[in-house]
Amino acid sequence: MTPETTCCFSGHRPPRLPWGSNEADPRCLALKARLASALAAAYDHGYRHFLCGMAQGTDLYFCQAVLDLRQAHPDVTIEAAVPFAGQADRWPAADQARRLALLDQCDLETVVQHTYTPGCMGRRNRYMVDRSSLLLAVYDGIPRGGTMNTLAYAMRQGVQTVILPVDEEVR
Repeated sequence: MTPETTCCFSGHRPPRLPWGSNEADPRCLALKARLASALAAAYDHGYRHFLCGMAQGTDLYFCQAVLDLRQAHPDVTIEAAVPFAGQADRWPAADQARRLALLDQCDLETVVQHTYTPGCMGRRNRYMVDRSSLLLAVYDGIPRGGTMNTLAYAMRQGVQTVILPVDEEVR
């Protein structure tokens, strides 16, 4: 697992997505297809290890898409980069169960810190970027939030970035 073969992910949670939590929405299905295509392209360029922050929304889409990719390519590995031990404690039960089912299929789980602090999400994001040479990001183009901060950090670090618009066009 070297940065040259590692790809990480950043993206929005349901409140920033036009469809919210409705994953049956055609826009969500289209985004998931673009994400799968971007992962296939990353694989074709030599990426084998994938880092996921395990947040609600697009992080979980990414995790599932990597697990799907691993079905076709057993040399793919996925690491869950968890910002703090209680990340999902306040999530709805269905989201907790989904996250746990995905975590159980990950090859590695790294808990960045034990307890919540205001900067733990950013610390998790820097952990992922610092170990990668490619960042895939689902980004709505609005200049605020963790995804924008992660993109900016990756660019400052010289990490290649691929932006997948939330919808077909970034606002």
